[in-house]
Amino acid sequence: MHMTLYREATATIKLIVFFFLTAFLQQVNAQQTGRMDTDRPDQTESVSITKKDYLQAEIGFNKEKYGTGFTWVHPTALWKLGLNSRFELRLITEANTLMSGPTKISGLVPTQIGGKIALWKEKGIIPQTSLIFHTGIPALGSTTFKTPFLSPNFRFTLQHTFTDRIALGYNLGAEWDGNGGSPDWIYTLAPGINLGERWYAYAEIFGSIRSLEKPLHGIDGGIAYYFNENCKIDFSGGKGLNEESVVYYVAVGFSFRIKVLNR
Repeated sequence: MHMTLYREATATIKLIVFFFLTAFLQQVNAQQTGRMDTDRPDQTESVSITKKDYLQAEIGFNKEKYGTGFTWVHPTALWKLGLNSRFELRLITEANTLMSGPTKISGLVPTQIGGKIALWKEKGIIPQTSLIFHTGIPALGSTTFKTPFLSPNFRFTLQHTFTDRIALGYNLGAEWDGNGGSPDWIYTLAPGINLGERWYAYAEIFGSIRSLEKPLHGIDGGIAYYFNENCKIDFSGGKGLNEESVVYYVAVGFSFRIKVLNR
């Protein structure tokens, strides 16, 4: 299983590098389309819809510390296709390795399929708002991480824009883990600032309220650098605020978009 996972990861990384270089070079003769907005590196998902006819990929590698063990995410990948100005298709794949003492478990978590719908634009005190929804498909994951049921989730993404540099994003939603229990109710709050044309920074508080267990709360922050309108790299890290939460995590990622349809 480890060799199969290794081959799949290698093939995925090669594909990602190819698309990233394509996006980087595509900018040379491209018309200005505006800087892409991404859902990473924070926990707060963006209100923006991927530009029509563009494929956007957001790739991340994480190290997460839980109690006496670690989780390595290598990688998580969000693929988005803009169909029009109000809707995007979304696909999430993730490869994990769990390590606790001598125990090591690796595999693919159930792939999530979904979309994002733009609901309304910002007007006065009313924030710009979109709805994101996914469903994890048990058959599209490794036996190690397969769940007995579908694992749906949804969240409302909201944003207040204060200036052309400063905005406040926040999410409210729910997640089901695929084991038949009650949902976790999630929240995020992330002020962000553009530091010139290429740099971006944010700070954030996030967590989830669980029906049968103690809640999870955490904080994080990070920075991103745009090579051009279609490519960026990011660095982030965070820590839990209570014993049940992640002890800490660090992450690095990159995002890119390329035009794939001509309509």
